[in-house]
Amino acid sequence: MIRLVLVRHAKSDWGDPDLDDHDRPLNARGLRDAPVMARRLADTGFRPDVIVSSTAVRARTTAEAFGAELGTAVDLEPILYGAPPRTLLAVAAATRARSVVLVAHDPGMSTLAGDLSGDGVSRMPTCAVATFTWTDAQWDTVDALAPADWTFDAPGLA
Repeated sequence: MIRLVLVRHAKSDWGDPDLDDHDRPLNARGLRDAPVMARRLADTGFRPDVIVSSTAVRARTTAEAFGAELGTAVDLEPILYGAPPRTLLAVAAATRARSVVLVAHDPGMSTLAGDLSGDGVSRMPTCAVATFTWTDAQWDTVDALAPADWTFDAPGLA
């Protein structure tokens, strides 16, 4: 079984126009939402083998909240910053882990979630969590098979 969890980074702070995009931190809402969404994922009983995050501050901070709640270390992957869907999936596959959490950015996250869900997920708002499960797949075949199950959660849905 393969489980892939896509987490779009929590809401970032746009208060400093001179700050490089990569260095933008989470705003107050993002700092509130990340641990809440991590707790909601943990409450499902899910424990990933690995969490891989973009190196951007807002993604890394979100991933750290998930790592703390799920008891999993965070690996940083620079290529996830602004990555297209194929790259996101390739990074997950490269881990060879059975359960992977990816924390990254739009538009790649929304596009990948839409593709994997058969357009059931139209958009990944900030701190959204989409989980995909394949029962009879290997990483080299997940992009060719529809997941056996998928779920979607976002701040404000519960």
